[in-house]
Parts: sequence; structure tokens; C-alpha cells
Amino acid sequence: MRALFFCSACAGIAPEYNEAARRLVRAAVSRGYEIVSGGTVKGTMSVICEEAAACGAVVRGVLPRFMEPLAHPALTQVVWTDTMSERKVAMREGADVVFALPGGIGTMDELFETLVLSKLDLFHGRIAALNIGGFYDPLDSLLEHFVTTGMLEPSDKARLHMPASVEEAIALL
Repeated sequence: MRALFFCSACAGIAPEYNEAARRLVRAAVSRGYEIVSGGTVKGTMSVICEEAAACGAVVRGVLPRFMEPLAHPALTQVVWTDTMSERKVAMREGADVVFALPGGIGTMDELFETLVLSKLDLFHGRIAALNIGGFYDPLDSLLEHFVTTGMLEPSDKARLHMPASVEEAIALL
């Protein structure tokens, strides 16, 4: 089983986001999941790699070759790609559950592509945006706007779980 984490590569984010990442990684590992992420030494990606390694998990990082200097030393498996697009495909490979932790435009890119693939029946795992402290409330409002304007089916919006706590997210494992 694989749990995929999309997350921030930024330093200096709210500490509760990284603590939530640690707790969710520990829960996934305790349930037998391999951990997959972007695999760099930056931001929450680093936190995920370090926590998974501390738990003795398989830690798979997927990086485009131009990011080689940023590869986290705790990775037990590295998958190299040539492009960011190939990276997203390789990250999703075999994922049973995807967690979008608080993040920026890269996280949104990964999350939206995964939602589109789910809608097209090309991705079959569970998808969640961890809404710690209401981080994803604006996204939820935007998706609801899409529904009310007829741009998105309610069933497609429902593909995205929005757990408000780590405990709710753990229930998706």
C-alpha cells in the first residue's frame, strides 16, 4: 500500500502543518503504507521523509533529474524523471491514498491533476486535502462555486475529501 503526500517545499510555514504531516505519516506507516512524496530536503517534503525514515518505512521520493541536488538523504527509493509532468505520473503510480497537505501552487497543480484523473476514471485512490485550521476553506468555496455554476458535478466535488483534522484524515487510510 502506498500513501502519497503532496505538500509545501517552503520553509517557515505554520508549525501545525508540519506537525500534522508527522502525525499522518506515523499513522500511515503504522498501518503498513509506503510513503511517497516529492522527496526533497525542502519544507514539508523534508519533514515527511524524516518522519517516515524514523518510523522505518519505505520512503520513496520522485524527483526530476534537475532536482538531484535536493534529494533527501533519508530516501530508501528514488524514482528519477525528466520532467515535472512525468514526476506527477510516477508519484501517483500505485498510490492508494493521496493527501494534499497545506501547500502552494505546486501542491494545487498536483491535486487538481489527480482530481481530473479521478473524474476520468484514470486514478482510483482516495484523495484528500488536509484542511488543518481551515487552510483549504477557500478551495472548498471555489469548488462549491463551480458546482453552483454548473461547471462541476456534485459527485466530482465529492471525490475530494476535506478532513479538518489528522484524525479524520487517518480514517481514510
